[in-house]
Amino acid sequence: MIMQKSWALLLVVCATHGVAAAQPTSVARGEYVFNMGGCASCHTQDQPLAGGVELVTPFGTFYSPNISPDPQYGIGGWSNTEFIMAMRQGVSPDGEHYYPAFPYTSYVNMPTQDLIDLKAYLDAQEPVPKPTLQHALDFPFNQRALLGMWKILNVSPSWVSDPQQSAGWNRGSYLVNGPGHCGQCHTPRNIIGGLQSDVGMIGNVDGPDGENVPALLDVAQAAFGGWALEDISFALEIGMTPEGDFLGGSMSHVVENTTGKMTPEDIEAVAEYLYSLNHP
Repeated sequence: MIMQKSWALLLVVCATHGVAAAQPTSVARGEYVFNMGGCASCHTQDQPLAGGVELVTPFGTFYSPNISPDPQYGIGGWSNTEFIMAMRQGVSPDGEHYYPAFPYTSYVNMPTQDLIDLKAYLDAQEPVPKPTLQHALDFPFNQRALLGMWKILNVSPSWVSDPQQSAGWNRGSYLVNGPGHCGQCHTPRNIIGGLQSDVGMIGNVDGPDGENVPALLDVAQAAFGGWALEDISFALEIGMTPEGDFLGGSMSHVVENTTGKMTPEDIEAVAEYLYSLNHP
């Protein structure tokens, strides 16, 4: 979660020909999904949605793509089916694998309607005719064909609701593990870039852009684990810690583009879920 620039198989249940033209309500809902996913943090450098944001990792340097509705350089002309396949399977309309710097391993947990609404919002934005920069990756990570095998090991829907928990907790769990993709930065990765889910949320010393990403799972309550529920909500809303400091680094972008734009109910839901990690 500390980094929305980060490292998201299911059957596509909605084909283009079966989807009506986007209604204003779909665009409005899509804007909220856009904010929940922190899309602006990764895809806006100089011009909105035009990409070009640099992401330095142990595997090389990635550059975010243009996701404006430009038909040549962006996603203009993509069908809903193609968009959903990209979001859930990490596959382009041309059949090319996307690198997991695009967090489709989290977006695979998102329901179809959220994705359709998101596309409706993106389609309603201004197209930007700007080409996407090429990644600069080390061998063997520059061999895109290897991603097919990587996905077999690392991509599957993992989020399910827990009937033993409250509606708020389940909503927070979905936001954290789906569109918010918090584990993409707060969870360490193995030597091939897969998330080490058995130690999820314990922090990541090799975070994006070299950041030392702190732990959200802090059962010793040495840092985040000692925060009260209200402390978490306050930090999500305005970016201030219990000590009076402001969250810095890329977490400041998370507050600006994501959590600070959530409804009070969703902020409380995320806080409830994160608090439960250290207070089961």
